[in-house]
Amino acid sequence: MKFFIDTANLAEIKEAHDLGILDGVTTNPSLMAKENISGQENVINHYKAICDIVDGDISAEVIATDYDGMIAEGLALAALHPNIVVKIPMIKDGIKAIKYFSSIGIKTNCTLIFSAGQALLAAKAGATYVSPFVGRLDDISMDGMKLIEQIRLIFDNYGFETEILAASVRNPIHILKCAEIGSDVITAPLSAILALLNHPLTDSGLAKFLADHKKSAGL
Repeated sequence: MKFFIDTANLAEIKEAHDLGILDGVTTNPSLMAKENISGQENVINHYKAICDIVDGDISAEVIATDYDGMIAEGLALAALHPNIVVKIPMIKDGIKAIKYFSSIGIKTNCTLIFSAGQALLAAKAGATYVSPFVGRLDDISMDGMKLIEQIRLIFDNYGFETEILAASVRNPIHILKCAEIGSDVITAPLSAILALLNHPLTDSGLAKFLADHKKSAGL
């Protein structure tokens, strides 16, 4: 399973990269705004800065919601770097745009997926990734992991090459459940990924090893 980090924060991206577990990055307008990145030129330069750090797919989201607008924005984003994946919303014109980008070899990530039917349409159109939002489904008392299971079954049934990119992943339990089900990718905040490091027995075991070393060394 590939690990993407869901952020526009360059320091967090570099930390994940240096840790050796980073396969890619997902961003969106909200994450850009969180980092006070505004204006087209600044946004473009920020994407370039991310590409300088990460050797993997980087999802850059279009703002337009009409077909022509998505095509124009997507072509401009894809021209920035070979690792850019054009992030397209799950709407009717979005499906059309995904089909076009697929036909000319540009990678796409269909975002805001909340049903297996939506994922199926995106895969039929040739999306590189579909992004089901597990955390947001959990927020409204629906089972986000059940959606991952449904999409995995459908994609396996028909041999779709579209990868399942579990989004709105918020904690280490989400990550492990996605791994058990067979999600191809998770994208999560760095804090959720780093939480996989933690276990009280690791902490107590290390403390004991260090204490025993001090005794044996006469310290």
